[in-house]
Amino acid sequence: MPNMAIPFFRRMFSRPEKLAAETTETRAGLGDAEAQFNLGVRFAGEGATQDYAQAAHWYRKAADQSHSLAQFNLAVMYAAGQGVPRDEAQSKMWMQKAADQGDAGAQYNVGMKHHRASLDGRPEAAPESRILAYKWLQLAAAQGYRGSGEAWAFVALSMTREDVAEGGRRIAAFVPTRALPA
Repeated sequence: MPNMAIPFFRRMFSRPEKLAAETTETRAGLGDAEAQFNLGVRFAGEGATQDYAQAAHWYRKAADQSHSLAQFNLAVMYAAGQGVPRDEAQSKMWMQKAADQGDAGAQYNVGMKHHRASLDGRPEAAPESRILAYKWLQLAAAQGYRGSGEAWAFVALSMTREDVAEGGRRIAAFVPTRALPA
């Protein structure tokens, strides 16, 4: 039987006490990827709470659950050695995971890495690197990521007609990976 001492409109519009007691910390501790990401952002921010090791810890927990922004941020932290040892392989792996899920910033970053590789790497590997750069930069440009359209056009200038066609096929075939259900 409902509690008649509380007016019906208070019962209808009030949050249950259990939900009111929830905090980002408790949700993160229970495995909520978004809450874990938010804690990572909090610890990575400026001020008294800044702690890169804690930020990396929480980003990693969210990244392991396929949170693309956590994966992107963790990749940046590995590249810079913020809160974790500098590790280019880890950075590349997390950035690629975020790009594969459709994160435009990660796609731009992956595309630019392939573009640089096409300029600095072995000449026989350059065409493949340009095709990959073309693909990732175009995918980022399609989402309106700043600078990606210009970078994509610049890469296309150094490609053959066949390479551009192959890049177009790869763009058309791209399907973002799905995040795991929480």
